Amino acid sequence: MDHISFSDLHILLVEPSDTQRKIITSLLIKESVGEIDAVSTVAEAKSALKSHSSDVVVSAMYFEDGTGLDLLKSIKNDKETASIPFMLVSSENRVSKLEEFKQAGVAAILPKPFKPEYLSRALRASLDLINTEELDLELFDVQDVRVLLVDDSKLARNHIRRVLEGMGLEKITEAENGAMALTYLKDQEFDLVVTDYNMPEMDGRELSEYIRFNAETAHIPIIMVTSEAVDSPHMANIQQTGVNALCDKPFEASEVRKMLASLLSE
Repeated sequence: MDHISFSDLHILLVEPSDTQRKIITSLLIKESVGEIDAVSTVAEAKSALKSHSSDVVVSAMYFEDGTGLDLLKSIKNDKETASIPFMLVSSENRVSKLEEFKQAGVAAILPKPFKPEYLSRALRASLDLINTEELDLELFDVQDVRVLLVDDSKLARNHIRRVLEGMGLEKITEAENGAMALTYLKDQEFDLVVTDYNMPEMDGRELSEYIRFNAETAHIPIIMVTSEAVDSPHMANIQQTGVNALCDKPFEASEVRKMLASLLSE
């Protein structure tokens, strides 16, 4: 498929405020976005997605008939729309609320008000999900790389899987938590582990420690995906468990591509 640019994008903007719709629309136009449809409710957004295709959804968080999370989950749970990148634009700053979006597979989160450069980065992250490109590796055929993907959120796993598959990785085994991942590690061989940090039964830290201190698995590169700031003291402690790379949620394709190119070439 030919790569598309900002000018090729068809964006569905979902925003209840007339003023905010005008502001965001003008900023998208300045980014040379090709086509913008604007609606004000969750119901209108769902109807628009059914009647015509959109490349990206840009949505607020709260509406008179629901929330942006309702819309995001509806999009991600429908096979016809699951691959559409979803960008959240919101003044919400409660960690628990934003965490719900990160676990549901949001492509980018923009605070209100936001700087134009933040919008550019979010649009590029969305384009990276659309413009798939096979990863070129020296030591592996990318289709043969065996990945163990560990996350207790099905929607988050779906999002990470789409990013990895967009780079040509095909052999992906999913586990819902660290305990399930251990059963796979005992029976199968893997070239890479991508794991969430916060999980029930056995979290990402415990899983990473097991991998590093077991002779049969100690060599496997580990990418830990976390909603916490990667430069926080907490995450610095996580790196001491032998994690090779920390990756923020949302799981950005460009960042992951660089990590994989480095880890799988060592």
